[in-house]
Amino acid sequence: MWLLFAILSALFAAATAIDSNLATAIRTVVVLLMAWGMVFITHSQGGIESITSRSWLFLVLSGLATGASWLCYFYAIKVGEVSKVVPIDKCSLVLTILFAVIFLGEAFTWKTLIGSLLLLAGTLIMVI
Repeated sequence: MWLLFAILSALFAAATAIDSNLATAIRTVVVLLMAWGMVFITHSQGGIESITSRSWLFLVLSGLATGASWLCYFYAIKVGEVSKVVPIDKCSLVLTILFAVIFLGEAFTWKTLIGSLLLLAGTLIMVI
């Protein structure tokens, strides 16, 4: 089931990848309403009281990083070629794997190394 949702995620992300700042702001409001709607539908709103100040800090920093990522991405596709910007943006996959190893203690196997190198090689081929 996770594979189906991962594929759907990629499909929906691709459908919204070429957009403007205004459209992103409008879309973000819709996402915000959907997210809070799910919180209330699942009766999870009581959990907000248990969020620690440290968790709040990381949530805010994560939100700022997400916003900065979107602004940089949309500026890059505005001034550059989408076919080159998108592969570079997707290098975040390799960085996420690296962060998972460093900060979460996940295993870094030969398979992970080879996959990461192939992702980077694919990016390089698409950008050249």
